[in-house]
Amino acid sequence: MTLYPLLDTISDPAQVRKLDRRQLPQLADELRAFLVDSVSRTGGHLSSNLGTVELTVALHYVFDTPHDRLVWDVGHQTYAHKALTGRREGMARLRMHGGISGFPKRSESRYDTFGVGHSSTSISAALGMALAAKIRHETRKVVAIIGDGAMSAGQAFEALNNAGVADADMLVVLNDNDMSISPPVGALNRYLARLFSGNTFNAARKAGEKILDFSPSLLEFAKRAEEHVKGMLTPGTLFEELGLNYIGPIDGHDLESLVPTLLNLKNLKGPQFLHVITKKGQGYKLAEVDPILYHGVSKFKPEVGIAGGKPGAKPSYTQVFGDWLCDMAAADPRLVGITPAMREGSGLLRFSECYPDRYYDVGIAEQHAVTFAAGLACEGMRPVLAIYSTFLQRGYDQLVHDVALQNLPVVFALDRGGLVGADGPTHHGAFDVSFLTCIPNMVLMTPSDEDECRKMLTTAYRLDGPSAVRYPRGTGTGATIDKALVGLPLGKGEIRRRGSQVALLAFGSMLTPALEAGEELDATVANMRFVKPIDRELIIALAAEHSLLVSVEENSLIGGAGSEVARVLEDVAGTTRLLRLGIPDRFIEHGDQALLLAEIGLDRDGIVAAVRARQDSGAGAAEEIVAGSI
Repeated sequence: MTLYPLLDTISDPAQVRKLDRRQLPQLADELRAFLVDSVSRTGGHLSSNLGTVELTVALHYVFDTPHDRLVWDVGHQTYAHKALTGRREGMARLRMHGGISGFPKRSESRYDTFGVGHSSTSISAALGMALAAKIRHETRKVVAIIGDGAMSAGQAFEALNNAGVADADMLVVLNDNDMSISPPVGALNRYLARLFSGNTFNAARKAGEKILDFSPSLLEFAKRAEEHVKGMLTPGTLFEELGLNYIGPIDGHDLESLVPTLLNLKNLKGPQFLHVITKKGQGYKLAEVDPILYHGVSKFKPEVGIAGGKPGAKPSYTQVFGDWLCDMAAADPRLVGITPAMREGSGLLRFSECYPDRYYDVGIAEQHAVTFAAGLACEGMRPVLAIYSTFLQRGYDQLVHDVALQNLPVVFALDRGGLVGADGPTHHGAFDVSFLTCIPNMVLMTPSDEDECRKMLTTAYRLDGPSAVRYPRGTGTGATIDKALVGLPLGKGEIRRRGSQVALLAFGSMLTPALEAGEELDATVANMRFVKPIDRELIIALAAEHSLLVSVEENSLIGGAGSEVARVLEDVAGTTRLLRLGIPDRFIEHGDQALLLAEIGLDRDGIVAAVRARQDSGAGAAEEIVAGSI
């Protein structure tokens, strides 16, 4: 007997649309049970996806997908969407190497209309799609589903501001799972949502506009009166002022409310805004109680839940940062901790509890986070911005103009540098070394273990200009951590192994595989520590003693640390050759971290093979300097 009798009959949304509306709650229940079972076997995002089950069912029931476009935002709320669009069997290999992505991906399915891993892009993309349909005289609906904090980003409001005057037929659905901007949902709100989205109300509105068209002042008065009445009853005044017709809030788990409202909105012209309230973790009690714990999960047993960490386990780099932040805050009252909506992910939970008056979560607003830190630094504070490498990309202009140009002492604690594994190309920190090294006044450090990470954070904090400490996802090497707040000599690396002929110059996380390769090759191994300022003296000394230098980094080869080594060698007369190893010039797909590193040659065997191939090739010095190995 099947566990999912109704869900088993669904292989595409057209079959959802053939169901009797009374069957939709059963489909939602089966879909939710499937998601709990599936994600418990593979790991992935759970709470956010449990919260969008009914909304997903209703959208595919009402709209003619994929002809009608659904643009999801943020991407980690789309597992139900994937399951209903022919990828339910593929969920068994979710986020695994060669399996389906954990985010919408255009190359994966025609139902994924726009790729998204970062947040707050849906309204912009949907507006572009809606206007493209208008230009081409195509009749289709475009729906942006934005949620899980994504409305806190500036781009969402930039797009809303544009949509309100663009005369596009599109619907924005705000999946509000926080309850922070909404009153409790009840029968009155359900009634008002149906009223404001229904044909009678909107026909009356249009008739009134025609009647009052002779008098612009009376028409403006009527519109303001309508907004005033709706503003007293609903929280949508802001969206109305931006030019969107606001509906809601309604219960996002109530299909008897969702479906009729969406059917009404489907027939309305112009920009529409539907506000739905959902609950993260809905239907799985453990996730309802602690949606943050169940936001991103590893494999677990649904009947037991997520077990605690193993006693004595090595701390992650994120934990090392969190402990350092608390210790430095105790020593210096000027320290301020900032995060763009990643308190738990960036290790700031304990800091937020111990120093609430010096902790700021600014929401998904990376640009604001960087300039906010700059403002604090202008007034003598010492801001530390904890941010993932992939998310700092969104605040790059502010980093250049507001921090570096003014040479302000802001510390960027740059988490997830390098390949991050299952989250894939939207989340890999593959470019930060390249885009940070070219900025004047910037100092960039790459720790090779937990103790070095703590010391580099202290070094960065004591500088009088901008700096970044770039550390990888996951645990370190198990190094003993010195609890004292001591730093390192600026711009100085160290020799970790002495060998002959070949010198491996390792940056950050690549020290461990470099040391392993060094044993096989009998090579010298240097822990470079700093990308900027790079240790010129050490590079020149190694060049004088070895016939081949090999830079090894977990960053893009183009513009990376190896390029800085090459710049030093350009000034040195000699025949020393350079081999640069790093991430190739392509986007790396999702999969196990170690597997991905091996695939691009950044493990022990890959380093050894690349060095031996270069030694056998006998290439000249000029070719060596400009050529990467991947």
